[in-house]
Parts: sequence; structure tokens; C-alpha cells
Amino acid sequence: MKLLLIDGHYYVYRSFFAIRELSNSRGEPTNAIYGFVKTVRRMVKDLAPDLGAVVWDMGMPQRRVALQPAYKQQRAEMPDLMRPQLTFIQNLVPFMGFASLWLPDTEADDLMASYTVAARARGDEVVLATNDKDLFQLVNGNAKVYSTNKADLAAPSDAFALLGADAVRKKWGVEPGQIGDVLALIGDSVDNIPGVEGVGPKGAATLLTTHGSLDALLADLEAVKNERVREKLKAARAQIEQNREMVRLDLDLPLPQPLDALAIRPCWPELVAELEKCEFKSLLAEVRAEAAGASVAAQPPASQKQGELF
Repeated sequence: MKLLLIDGHYYVYRSFFAIRELSNSRGEPTNAIYGFVKTVRRMVKDLAPDLGAVVWDMGMPQRRVALQPAYKQQRAEMPDLMRPQLTFIQNLVPFMGFASLWLPDTEADDLMASYTVAARARGDEVVLATNDKDLFQLVNGNAKVYSTNKADLAAPSDAFALLGADAVRKKWGVEPGQIGDVLALIGDSVDNIPGVEGVGPKGAATLLTTHGSLDALLADLEAVKNERVREKLKAARAQIEQNREMVRLDLDLPLPQPLDALAIRPCWPELVAELEKCEFKSLLAEVRAEAAGASVAAQPPASQKQGELF
């Protein structure tokens, strides 16, 4: 089975800022809705998943806030025009055939990580549709990251890329399991996690490959040849260890729905009715055609229908 896990808030934000000034005849903004629906439909076409869920941030884990009270405090408020669209999309997702999942005080990446571990345990393939650096820690033979970013495509004509371990090594210079150690050293300005001054991704990768691991590095900082870097690492040691806990993913959260409940089954009449409110002409025509095709495919053969009469 192939499980597609979609980082909901990331794709809503991306859609909102990629498409501007789209609304229905009542003046209600629809740009994020349009972009999100188009994007998810493209994923289904690209990947043909059996199981699927859109996972949402729902507050922040208390363990991270307790460690660093300023965690994510610098992030801007959600744009007013996005708020009603987010609610609409969250209600629309089940009609598209996907589960809409969250847990209180839990970030999407932790819940996605827990589902990935559960799916891998039974041999399922997992595709993570996200731009979250933390989730690259999960990449292995049967877990990959879906990307349409031009920088990740093997050829300009490619529509998407599935980033596996080789792509992570090329992008980060370390194994997927060491991404957390890189982030512990460099921090994450997006999440307001401070890193070691003057140490960037390439420098962090060099330190880790040279010394073998973050534990080995911290255990023998005197072995760091560059005096300036060595002193900065010593000064930031407590921050590095705290950062490692900050970027650690929760892998054993309770699953809101079991894996077998995530089969993708669109509710066509409801989906069409909701999209009619948005007044998407070409998109609505596509969905109506698919709905009609699904209805025909679901009908039993004429011979079976006749037999059921007797």
C-alpha cells in the first residue's frame, strides 16, 4: 500500500501566496482553495496513492515551548483572507477522499512522523508531501518526500520528484538520520531556534562527517581543528543539546485514525456541491467528469442487475 501524507498548512499557505485576487461572485476569496484542490489532485495523479491524509498543525507541543519559550513567536499572523479559506479546505478534505487529521497541541510533522513509523512497520510505502526540513529525517527506502520545486527536479520536463536517501545526501551532505544533528547545529530561523554563530549547513555537514556524529563531536570538541569554530561550539554546547531535543520528532503519538481507515474514497456529490460554491469553471468541469466516470464504474453489469430481480 502507498500512503500519501500531506502537510496541510504548508500547502494552504503556498496556494494562498501563489495565486492572487481570485474570488467568487459574492466576493469571497477562493485563491487558496483553488490552489490547494489543484495541488492535491495533481499529487493523486502523480502518485496514485491507496491511502491518504492531510495533517494539520493544532497548537504546539509543550515540551518544545518549555525548552524555548520564543519558539515560533516571530511568525506573522495568518492573513485575514486566508482564515475562512482554511476552514473551508479543512471541511472539504474528506469530500476529496482524504482523512483530515490533527491532535491537540501537536505539530503536523510529529503526527506525520508517527504515521510514517506505523506504515513502515507493516511494509507500506510512504510519501511525505511537505517542505518541512525536520521530516527529511524519516527518508529511507520506503519513505520519500514529494517535491515540485524546480531545484529538486532531475530534468526541467519532470513534473515532480520523489526525494530519497540519495537526494538527501546530495542536498544536505549527510545521511537522512543526521538531518536532526545538522539542525541542532545551525538552528532554524523560521522557527526561531538559534544556531551556532557562523556555522551553516555545509559547515555542519563537514563537522558531522569528519567526527562521525554529533555525540562524537560534542564528546571531543578539542579535536575540532578550526580554533574559531571550536570556541563557538564550546560556547553554544548547551544550545546545541537543547536544539537537538527541539528538532526531535515524536514517533509514537496516538493515531487519530488507524491506517486502514485512510483509504482514499472521494464523496463526489458533496465535493461537487462544495466546489460549486467557489464557482471554479474548468476545475468544476473536471471534477464533474470524474464523478460521472466513478458513478458509471460503480454500476454493476446489466446481467447482474437483471439477476438481482429474481
